[in-house]
Amino acid sequence: MNEFVFIFRNSVTEGSKPSPEQMQQLLTDWMNWMGSIAAQDKLADKGNRLSMSEGKTVKPGNVLTDGPYTEVKEFINGYIVVKAATIDEAVVLAQECPILKIGGFVEVRKIVTPEDNS
Repeated sequence: MNEFVFIFRNSVTEGSKPSPEQMQQLLTDWMNWMGSIAAQDKLADKGNRLSMSEGKTVKPGNVLTDGPYTEVKEFINGYIVVKAATIDEAVVLAQECPILKIGGFVEVRKIVTPEDNS
């Protein structure tokens, strides 16, 4: 079984603040989706959300800037790690992610181990 990281990306759009009811529904959808992956024994790491307000970027030459979010409209929202036999199987899991309902997307990447030469 391979492991794949799902990187959740979203974008900043003007005037797109969801109502409390919409936020509650999204949270419910998210928990149900994660629960379904866990029920299949395919959730390797529940991951975490990533801060939008606290971060730094370290660049060559000791250049330090505020996080990657200051000038971009797209940001990484968080991640999880799933177990799947193939990337196609991982993609099927990702296709049900609630972030897709709000304009975000899921980047699916295989985690490469030291034994893996791919």
